[in-house]
Amino acid sequence: MPATPDPDHTGSTVGNDADAADTTPSADATTSGKAVHPVDQLRPIRNLIPFAIQHVLVMVATPISSVFLIATALGLDAQTTSAVLSAVFVFSGLGSILQSVGVWKIGVRLPFVMLPGGAATILFITIAQGTDVETAVGAVLLTGVFYILAVTLFVKVLKFFPPLVIGIMVIVIGINLVQVTGKLMVGEPDSPDFGDPQNLLLGLITILITIVCFRFFRGMLGKLSVAVGLVGGTIVGAFMGATDFSGQTDGPLFAVPTLFPFGSPKFDLIAAIPMLLWALASMAEATGQTIINGEIVGRKVEPHRAVPRLIRSDGIITILGGLFGTPAMVTSGENVGIVRASGVRSRYVTAIAGILLILIGLSPVARILNGVPSAVVGGTAVVVFAIIAVLGIQMLAKIDFNQTGNLITATVGLAAGLMPVLLPGMYSKLPQTASSLLGSGVAMAAFVSVLLNLLFHHTGKRNRHPKARTPIADPSKLDQRPADYRI
Repeated sequence: MPATPDPDHTGSTVGNDADAADTTPSADATTSGKAVHPVDQLRPIRNLIPFAIQHVLVMVATPISSVFLIATALGLDAQTTSAVLSAVFVFSGLGSILQSVGVWKIGVRLPFVMLPGGAATILFITIAQGTDVETAVGAVLLTGVFYILAVTLFVKVLKFFPPLVIGIMVIVIGINLVQVTGKLMVGEPDSPDFGDPQNLLLGLITILITIVCFRFFRGMLGKLSVAVGLVGGTIVGAFMGATDFSGQTDGPLFAVPTLFPFGSPKFDLIAAIPMLLWALASMAEATGQTIINGEIVGRKVEPHRAVPRLIRSDGIITILGGLFGTPAMVTSGENVGIVRASGVRSRYVTAIAGILLILIGLSPVARILNGVPSAVVGGTAVVVFAIIAVLGIQMLAKIDFNQTGNLITATVGLAAGLMPVLLPGMYSKLPQTASSLLGSGVAMAAFVSVLLNLLFHHTGKRNRHPKARTPIADPSKLDQRPADYRI
């Protein structure tokens, strides 16, 4: 059959019945006579499932590593570890469904997935080691309540997050994610296997497979390039002796979340302060993710409405997950790059991904997926997260940097946000609360950019910062310029 255009504007064409069905408008569009936005199109399930699996494959390393990090740091037994791992997947799934489908004023109704926050996991461990694990659970529950209560006040300051500030934040988010997940490929700097040639080669092969798929595959396979690259890297890893699923099969056949696996929570507001401060940074990050996701899917997002929906959902799932022993849950930017790379914008893809996550949480699949080589996961993640940074650059490309205020805001905002990312631990000698807040690159980028934007554009005379003078390309016309432009 002749190729038909792809309505998701990926540049690919559809040349078979399965792919054609994937791009057909939903029944609602035909019955109402009004086109349904691609975000709201409920496509045939057989076409949604492969893209949902792709989302799961890219993000699955985060919940597994989060739980195993907690288990190792706190010395959890196998039964408790299994219960927490199950809970993390189940509530990641429920959160993904809630954000994608939405209920009343809860859930942003965009293609998002939910995960345990990386910084939240570290704070959970820190609080547990400084006090006890019951107090850490109490801090998670307080954070969930704080999300819901603070969002009303947070909405009032969203007007101070113009595209300039959001673009800076998105770039820092992307680079921070590349820095974190890149360690899966190269190892930790202090570890003996840092820069191991085999891991580097396997990660680069994964990236190469992904690139080749993007270049030569069309239709559905082209949209699944990231997943194909991950599977291809895993197969190559098997030939290199890096892929081993045999050690992941031990454990219960079925895993079920356990209510209060650590015992009754303890509430200590002072101990919870670092996590509450992190929640503020998380809200700022959620703002950037919501706006950039809206741009990717082509839906106009009104931050004062969309952001509270997202944050309320984070709060509710954090509370529910905390009852079952999970760290604070956050809507993740991990899948935003997948949406851009695949061009599939339907929020029902991530809703089905949520269902798959729940099924994984109730089965031994989570442990088995842990057998995928970390270098493969790292290579895949680097591509996906670098896309997020590029999207931030794309947002800043629309800003007039001939305006001195815009130039200085972007310059200093990026520097403040990237320094903690590129120089981790630079604030480690400060008090723990200050170190946690200042050490968040996204929080620093948001805070500094908002302050500078206020300084240059909301104080004093608005015309005090004129456009920078543009260099003259043709020196022969020097005398034709106004006197104040002459050298």
